[in-house]
Amino acid sequence: MWLEPIVRWFHIMAGVMWIGLLWFFNFVNVDATKKAAAAGEAGPLGKYIMPPALFFFRYAAALTWIFGAWLLSTVNADGVNGFVGAFAFWQWGQHPAFVAIGWGAWLGTIMMLNVWGPIWQNQKKILGYRPATDEEKAKARRIAFLASRVNTLLSIPMLWFMATGPHALFQNPMTSIYH
Repeated sequence: MWLEPIVRWFHIMAGVMWIGLLWFFNFVNVDATKKAAAAGEAGPLGKYIMPPALFFFRYAAALTWIFGAWLLSTVNADGVNGFVGAFAFWQWGQHPAFVAIGWGAWLGTIMMLNVWGPIWQNQKKILGYRPATDEEKAKARRIAFLASRVNTLLSIPMLWFMATGPHALFQNPMTSIYH
């Protein structure tokens, strides 16, 4: 009885960290890094700020997904596991909460894979964790930038579905999956 609210809290906290860092990277860091590089002062950003920020970004994404998957798996409706119901959209509308949460879960999954795939794999080249020529680093910057912008765009509907989906669970007590 006490575990679900604690896991939900960790899901929300990890999600706030993940999306907060995503928006920081896209709305603040990109421009600040360009200005620092033009002034010849980008070194400290890459050395002291980006490594820990990317660490928390990656692991917040993973933990958000893991906690969310656990929460979904604890719900059952008409004999269907919530994780399966959400990712299968519960046969496209038999339960509106699963459809909303399903869209949010799919968008969050795509975003999390994007974090660990194109964003992190290219950031390793940019930060010098993986050997790369200047040309390869320039290409890596562009790919990481575009993947991050895609995540920023996907975060808006993802947050919408995650915030509104659970409320559909309680709109009609007779069809609530928590009865």
